Order: sequence, then C-alpha cells, then structure tokens
Amino acid sequence: MLRIDLYTEITCPWCIIGHHRLDRVLAERFPDLDVDIRQHPVLLLPDAPAEGLYIPDLLRARYGVTDPKASFARPEAEARASGLDLDLSRQPWTYRTQAAHGLILAARARGTQHRLAVAITDAHFLEARNISDADVLADIAMAHGFEREEARAIALDPEQYRRVEQEAVRSTAAGVRSVPHFVFGGRIAINGGRSEDEIASAIREAAGAAASA
Repeated sequence: MLRIDLYTEITCPWCIIGHHRLDRVLAERFPDLDVDIRQHPVLLLPDAPAEGLYIPDLLRARYGVTDPKASFARPEAEARASGLDLDLSRQPWTYRTQAAHGLILAARARGTQHRLAVAITDAHFLEARNISDADVLADIAMAHGFEREEARAIALDPEQYRRVEQEAVRSTAAGVRSVPHFVFGGRIAINGGRSEDEIASAIREAAGAAASA
C-alpha cells in the first residue's frame, strides 16, 4: 500500500489538474498498485466573504491582471493536454472553502475522502456551483457516504471550520508552499503543475523504495 498525501485548495485551477493527472496516472500506469490517498486542506483565501469574490476583480486587485483570459490560457492548455476540458471562464467566482474541506476531512473515516474532494473540485470548476453553500455540498456528499442532513450539519458547523483552519496551519508547517503538493510514501515530494510523467516518476520511485524497505 502506497500512501499519497495530497495538499490542495479546492478553488485552485492547478489542483483540479493535479487531481485529474494523479487519477489518470494511477489508472493507466499503475492499475495494480494499492494506494491510500489522504487529502489535506490548504486555505488560499481564508477570509473570502460569504458571497464569494468575483475572479476578474480579484485578479486585477491582487496581480494587476486586466485580461483574465490571458492568465487562464496556460492552465487550460495543460488541462486539455491531459484530456480535461477546463474552461476557467465558466466559473467567475471563488468562494471560501472551510465548509468543503470540513466535509472532506470527515470523509476520511468513510473511505471516500479523495473521491469527494475530486467531486467538490469538479463541481466548482466544471459546473460553476457555489461550493461554500451547505446545500450544494450536502447534495454532492450524498454520493460519498453521507446522509444529506448529516453532511449539511458538518458543512455548517463552526467547530469543523476551526478544525480545517488548524489542519491548514499544519499543512504550512509541513512545508507546503504551493498547491497541489504531493508526498508519495512519506518521502518523495513534488508540487505545482507537474506533468503526468513527473507524477509517474515520483510514484515509481516511492513504490520502489517502499518495496525494498
């Protein structure tokens, strides 16, 4: 069993690409490898307002970007190269993610953590849904081991928010500086928009080290 620790932020475009590439590499190149994927939260905009932030305004204010399409071009091209139809203009808003991360943490005990994280991230980018909304999250979580009202309660629980924020602090303390951040077998770490070949190489190295240990 190869443990894969994956540090992501749901609203980061490179994280949906990282999810897709990891799953594709595992399915196509390591179909017989048993893996345990553990999701860890990173909060890029922890103080985002409840109604969300309009991405063109955010890009202009924070980075001086006046043409969002230009900044979208590279991640969209990288996504297409891996078979993912990603149109970043489809989702013009970014939202706070504490509620979503809280559900993802709770899904660990159900064995559905990674699939739920992928589903929530896909809902944000591919379906332009508001993943800070408890009802939206509850609808998604029902396919991943939760009763609807149970999931809704977790998404609304301030104690879960605090847990997420504590875990995000631990992510930073673990050396996570950019997302997605992968740690394979507790020893091989890579981050950012890595290619499928780079992900496969890291998995191969970590699996080989684990087999010889």
